[in-house]
Amino acid sequence: MRSIQRRLSLGLISVMVIVGLILAQTSLWLFEMGLQRYLEAGLRNDSENLLVALARGPQGLQLDERRLSPAYQRPFSGHYFRIDFADSHWRSRSLWDQELPRLEHPGLHSNLQLGPEGQQLLVLRSDYRRLGQSISISVAQDYTPVRESFQRMRQVGLGLGLAGLLLILLLQRVTVRRALRPLEKAREQIAQLQQGQRSQLDEQVPVELEPLVAQINHLLAHTEDSLKRSRNALGNLGHALKTPLAVLLSLASSEQLDAHPQLRKVLKAQLEQVQQRLNRELNRARLSGDALPGALFDCDAELPGLLATLNMIHGEHLNLSCRAPAGLQLPWDREDLLELLGNLLDNACKWADAEVRLSVVETANGFELSVEDDGPGIPEDQRDQVFSRGTRLDEQTDGHGLGLGIVRDIVDTWGGFLRLEESEWGGLKVLIELPKR
Repeated sequence: MRSIQRRLSLGLISVMVIVGLILAQTSLWLFEMGLQRYLEAGLRNDSENLLVALARGPQGLQLDERRLSPAYQRPFSGHYFRIDFADSHWRSRSLWDQELPRLEHPGLHSNLQLGPEGQQLLVLRSDYRRLGQSISISVAQDYTPVRESFQRMRQVGLGLGLAGLLLILLLQRVTVRRALRPLEKAREQIAQLQQGQRSQLDEQVPVELEPLVAQINHLLAHTEDSLKRSRNALGNLGHALKTPLAVLLSLASSEQLDAHPQLRKVLKAQLEQVQQRLNRELNRARLSGDALPGALFDCDAELPGLLATLNMIHGEHLNLSCRAPAGLQLPWDREDLLELLGNLLDNACKWADAEVRLSVVETANGFELSVEDDGPGIPEDQRDQVFSRGTRLDEQTDGHGLGLGIVRDIVDTWGGFLRLEESEWGGLKVLIELPKR
């Protein structure tokens, strides 16, 4: 959610900066052009006044200085002129010892400098025909004060623009956060769903999110219903097959097959294997129970019931103990951990004489789960064989075979490690190391 806000903010900043710069430059350029056109009108009026001040004298053209503005008399006053005609030219006294260059073509020019102070001049050249002669009049005005005021206005405008941009970004961040608040709430509810604290998402959401929430709730309800129906179907199938299997086993042990000892042996072995598998699946269904989708494994809530169920299945003669920190929650799906621990404890109970112990320890890198029993154990050179699905070192006892194969698959999926060691009672110890998630 924060990444979405960050991308939206960065996108808005980029767009606003680009558009703002374009608008600012365009506005400043238009303003400056308008200002120059305004000043050009004043320069054209001065040029026409100079043209009127030209008169015919005894020696030809002469300039009536009484009609000139006093600004043309003060040195570097900021107002200058140059009059070109025939092979000579006149210039204003305000130029002092400077020379106003003759422009190549008529029109407004703004790239000339004059004087020791580097005055920026705005010059207008106009061509006339008067008293039978071609006359070119260039009128200049110091543009420096206007440009300095323009630069100050640009700085003030830039500061106001930046302040406005920051204000807009702040308002945008608040608006985006408020607009994404329903998504943040939905994300929190999905996290609660994963932790098993709820079974569905709230449907009181904005109109834009209603289809998404409705589809998620429909999928959750469909998944939970499918799991319940599958579990019920498994239980019903198992209970429906138990009686026919018992009858078949009884027939396989009857005297009617004494004449076919080989057939009797094979039939009885296959039926016992079917019965063992059936009992295993029924035990798994009993151990899994009902759970919310994605519920995490709470050791305090789940382990006592799991051990009590195994005691009922395998008999009260076993002492099933558990060592786990109080309030510990394992960050994996409850159903998967019930299947993993159920298989480990089920195998341990089948082989144990009297003691089975489950230990859960939180380490710096993750968690360690161990199940140990006081049974006969497994020789070290034969421990790798039991990880193959369906492999049992003792064909008379259903243990340390299919269950450990399932456990290994789950541990591999979680990126953990599984080892078989010798327990302190001389039996088997299954040690699982799981990384933190």
